[in-house]
Amino acid sequence: MIFELDNVELYFKNKRILNGIYLKAETGQVTAILGRNGCGKSSLLNIAFGSLKPKYKLIRIDNKPLLKPLYSTGFAKYLPQYNFIPNGMKLSFIFKLYKLSWMAFIENFEAFSIYENSKFKALSGGERRILETYIILKSESEIAILDEPFSHLYPLHIETVKQMIAEEKADKIIIISDHMYEHIIDTSDTIYLLKNGTTKKINKLTELEDYKYLSEGSV
Repeated sequence: MIFELDNVELYFKNKRILNGIYLKAETGQVTAILGRNGCGKSSLLNIAFGSLKPKYKLIRIDNKPLLKPLYSTGFAKYLPQYNFIPNGMKLSFIFKLYKLSWMAFIENFEAFSIYENSKFKALSGGERRILETYIILKSESEIAILDEPFSHLYPLHIETVKQMIAEEKADKIIIISDHMYEHIIDTSDTIYLLKNGTTKKINKLTELEDYKYLSEGSV
């Protein structure tokens, strides 16, 4: 599958945030969006998913225009920056809801074994992030959109999440953004830099320095 997001125009209170955006993502690859804080990365991911309506956008799936929001197609999953699982929901029910194996989960994250009958609110911030990232990556879908999957994670868990991404990309389009750019660079196959409201495809990592991304310190 090939997913393309093109000609995005987004305004907030008459201020242009995004303009002339192009992004292409394919099954078998991790496509990353880098950019300084506040440049519009999360807005762009929400536009791709269909939960934010810009002034204009064009989405194509395998070269055919998609005329309805991506989320309504049923073949995309989205990890937002905020927690999307209700605090009062038990973990055992969450895994049944998403048709995932609890045993398979604790093989990778053994420390969670004590939480099977606990509510989501019993988890720490980092534990919640791991659980939600796992669910989005492992649930049946053709496109997984990940916004800040590495936030608040311990280094060991970051490596486990990277491994999951590498495994899942074989059968999925994965679009990812995170301010922890080292992990994004390490994980991705294709990188777009979002700067001055538009995207620039990065062909060599030295271009990130040329565009003064790595020297800005606000990433």
